[in-house]
Amino acid sequence: MTVRHAATADLDALDAIESACFPDAEAASRESLRARLASYPEGFWLLTRDGDGGIVAFVNGFATDRPDLTDDMYDDAAQHDPHGAWQMIFGVDTAPAFRHRGFASLVMRRVIADSRAAGRKGLVLTCKDRLVGFYARFGFVDEGISESTHGDVVWHQMRLTLKK
Repeated sequence: MTVRHAATADLDALDAIESACFPDAEAASRESLRARLASYPEGFWLLTRDGDGGIVAFVNGFATDRPDLTDDMYDDAAQHDPHGAWQMIFGVDTAPAFRHRGFASLVMRRVIADSRAAGRKGLVLTCKDRLVGFYARFGFVDEGISESTHGDVVWHQMRLTLKK
């Protein structure tokens, strides 16, 4: 397995995995994924199979100086600031055939390491109640219910502050 950043050619595979991972109201649209890829391909970490290069899992999000993840960020790729203090995480996706094998954790550890190397203050994401414990294992702290209403769901905002 190899972790790499995304390219425009990955759009079809990313769209298919995103659609399989999230209900329609929560999934990033194909257009949103296309805009994200155009604005910040380095904000996609793809775990791919050695040999055929198939995408097993991916994490995506942009960097910003804004400290909290808000709904307007999901569909406005222009807000990305490559020098931003905070790495936002918009999605952690694993293709259904590869779930429960630790692949999402492998990619998350890479995103955290890369964010540290980039000098970021930390990472911010939102998740459903059932995933709070999963992200806590990486050191994320539950800050409570997020103001986000993305997809008409209750989200917890989680933050991992990186030590220098």
